[in-house]
Amino acid sequence: MKVQVLILSTCLALLPLRATAAAPAQSAAAPASRGAAPAAPSVAVTVYNGDFGVVRERRMMSVAKDGTVQFSDVAAKIDPTTVQFRSLTDPNAKLLEQNFQYDLVSADKLLQKYLDRSIEIFAGGSTYRGTLQSFDKDELVLMTESALRVIRRPENVRDIRLVSLPEGLLTRPTLVWQVATDQPGDQLAEVVYQTAGINWHAEYGLVMGANDTSADLSGWVSVDNRSGKTYQNAHLKFIAGEVRKVQPREMAYNMRAAGVAGFGAPPMEEKPFFEYHMYTLPRPSTVADNETKQLEMFTPARGIAVAKRYLYNPLGRSQIGEGGLYTDQSYGAQNVSDKVNIYIEFKNSQENHLGIPLPAGKVRVYKQDAADEALEFVGEEQIDHKPKDEELSLEVGNAFDLVGQRRQTDFSVETGRKMMHESVEIKVRNHKDQDVVVRVKEPLYRWMTWQITQESAKHLKVDARTAAWDLPVKANGEAVLTYTVEYSW
Repeated sequence: MKVQVLILSTCLALLPLRATAAAPAQSAAAPASRGAAPAAPSVAVTVYNGDFGVVRERRMMSVAKDGTVQFSDVAAKIDPTTVQFRSLTDPNAKLLEQNFQYDLVSADKLLQKYLDRSIEIFAGGSTYRGTLQSFDKDELVLMTESALRVIRRPENVRDIRLVSLPEGLLTRPTLVWQVATDQPGDQLAEVVYQTAGINWHAEYGLVMGANDTSADLSGWVSVDNRSGKTYQNAHLKFIAGEVRKVQPREMAYNMRAAGVAGFGAPPMEEKPFFEYHMYTLPRPSTVADNETKQLEMFTPARGIAVAKRYLYNPLGRSQIGEGGLYTDQSYGAQNVSDKVNIYIEFKNSQENHLGIPLPAGKVRVYKQDAADEALEFVGEEQIDHKPKDEELSLEVGNAFDLVGQRRQTDFSVETGRKMMHESVEIKVRNHKDQDVVVRVKEPLYRWMTWQITQESAKHLKVDARTAAWDLPVKANGEAVLTYTVEYSW
């Protein structure tokens, strides 16, 4: 009689186990035309940016005479309630029952199954044979022929030998089905399910031209697979948009997706899909478990017209409206900043050599150093989904040679007339060797009804509570803006 032996060491080495009933099949070549259903084993994955994906797998499976099927090598983070099954060999086959078994092999689970059973322990240069009475992380209790022994672990224990893999333990997550079919044996089946742990987002590189008036844009999809499965030669799609997915207890949130292969590979095919956008990789690609993979999203856009803007928003970071009365002189003027922000702006239009949907992601901005032609990083911004023909404004950092200063020069409240006046002086100093224009933005936060009664330059009303001025500042010079605002209620 042959006896199958398992050996557990400190690294959990296991001798060969019995094969699972449905080993994963190798994927076939890509279908002849896009959208055509492959007639052979294959795997396709559609990835969303909400840390989940939809897996569609066609695989040969073995159906026992009693209708039992073990469909192993599924994603460890599968949502078993989303599984859809279809036999392509027997269209009349019906799935009667499904169990998701994920009680995977570990040392403690094996030992738990071997309580009151015979095992061998190699510890301290000796071999002990007996019945396992109990165990924990520090020790094993073994009844041998001569005595009850307490064996310290893990420093003393080198190996533990078991005679077989206990029933109910698996080496990988497995779907166990009960299928009603008149054709037991091998069948080609299609299985679709959702899994957590796989995510994607867009990554963009914007390379500024020499005069900061043009740039080149490239886009990549970063796929992060932590789902507990490798998708071999998979057909990949990426959904860009905000897909609603209901969570337990009927809590819902938006799933965001965005979209991209190896260097020099063809770009992805993009198309509208429902109310979202779909990006399809035109070739199979393997996404390994615990791997981050990058794929090119679109052919780089060259010569995009861009503009570099400066913004001084001294109260932009202050805690306006938190504590105090709006008639207090110091209300809303805490944490005044002297930083002047840098923005890169461009239009996502076909006339501007772009005009494509840009999924949410991070835009990294680079500029070439003329001395050695090296690309140097100069800032980054996170963008939301941007349709074509929309403007993009990227805040990439603070200007080193521009400094702002804001101070209140006068303040008064006329309680009887329900009116107050506030006067402000803003200075911008330019230590650069060229002239610049700095936009000054001021939130008029004290009350909803306001008018500017005096100003040294004409303002632009941005919205109901914000005014802005475009302030020219000479090279190595200073510009001063003054204004008085009247609030009434």
